[in-house]
Amino acid sequence: MQTTSLRKGENVGLLTAPVVLAVSVHGFAADVSALLLGMDGRVRSDDDLVFYNHPVQDGVSIAGSAVNADLVRVPADVDRLVVVVSADPLQPGTVFTRAPLLSITQTGAPARSFTAPNFMSGETVVVLAELYRRDDGWKIRAVGQGYASGLAGLATDYGVDVESEPAATPAPLLPQGHRTSGSAGPAVDLSKVQRTAPGLLAPARHASKALVDRDIANRRAAVYLILDHDWHMEELYESFAVQAFAERVLALSATLDDDGTVPVVFSSGREPFLEEIRLDNYRGRIGQLHTQVDWGWGNVADAMRRAVGHYQESGAADPAFIVTQVGDEPWDKAEVRSLLQNTASLGVFWLFVGFGRGKLAFYKNLNASASATFTNVAFYDASKNPGSVPDERFYAGLVDAFAAWLRR
Repeated sequence: MQTTSLRKGENVGLLTAPVVLAVSVHGFAADVSALLLGMDGRVRSDDDLVFYNHPVQDGVSIAGSAVNADLVRVPADVDRLVVVVSADPLQPGTVFTRAPLLSITQTGAPARSFTAPNFMSGETVVVLAELYRRDDGWKIRAVGQGYASGLAGLATDYGVDVESEPAATPAPLLPQGHRTSGSAGPAVDLSKVQRTAPGLLAPARHASKALVDRDIANRRAAVYLILDHDWHMEELYESFAVQAFAERVLALSATLDDDGTVPVVFSSGREPFLEEIRLDNYRGRIGQLHTQVDWGWGNVADAMRRAVGHYQESGAADPAFIVTQVGDEPWDKAEVRSLLQNTASLGVFWLFVGFGRGKLAFYKNLNASASATFTNVAFYDASKNPGSVPDERFYAGLVDAFAAWLRR
């Protein structure tokens, strides 16, 4: 039987029937487990961690290196199932380099497989896939996200209460590649990320290294995120590309603003919808929020005004770094230009990040002419799939112009 190979971030439909998710790891012994999550992206109780010491829960079971899920029997209050593989704790120092292979089989459906890109940051745990409800059925998404903080870190991220030995207050975590001498700026303390959202630790390290490399590691800013909610973005929300993008912005925020919160404004055809994504709730957060927003022709100017209004009302002393994801041209270009000019003196920096299916010439050319006056504006083309851009290059694109603006 021919097997279809999934790419990272890709999702496909499943039959509402039993499915077997078999894991193959090269070179060492590993443990396979599963998490049953509610609508909030967290377990309902500690029993929702299914592993070798608790192998059966609500239609989900572990058999050796495979997860068996009878999707008919999964309770209605379970919104997602997460498939996890972890290095055997009895083999200290073992980390993933070659990514595990996940095989997905269902009677009456094509066989599928997924192999994530290889890992390079000392990952000991990998989230391979998520099975999630969509309308009246189920879909599966290829994830391939690694954790360097072990199974306990992942369990904490999903709300499982794990016992741990008392430990001394950790020293600040240095971004990868940071030297203890000769580097500009102090080390960024990422202990809050490690404690609250260990799944974001690796991107946060890359983000902090980008700040150190540009000599702004000691600067602070209030990070905002505006998301395009045009109808043509539907596929990118469905494929979790927007969720992944928001997670990377949140990881950057953790290095610039220690409150672990990013206000999010959805730009749609009606009044912009403002909420927030935090270190303690980011799992699946964008998917939960965007379903409360109508699809429409994105009103970027209104979303920009909403973000600036929130920033001014907050009374923040630090500048605002407003990351504005755009998927197509704005319908009122003159109004956007006016807003950019009027916010130049407010301590607001605008980074328009392009990804989507539409045209982006307006944003690309904002500072193309010799007479351009937008000193607080930049554009970064993150490609149609920003998830495929390596962390180092992604964060360079995010902070290059912002760093130059801060140093003016």
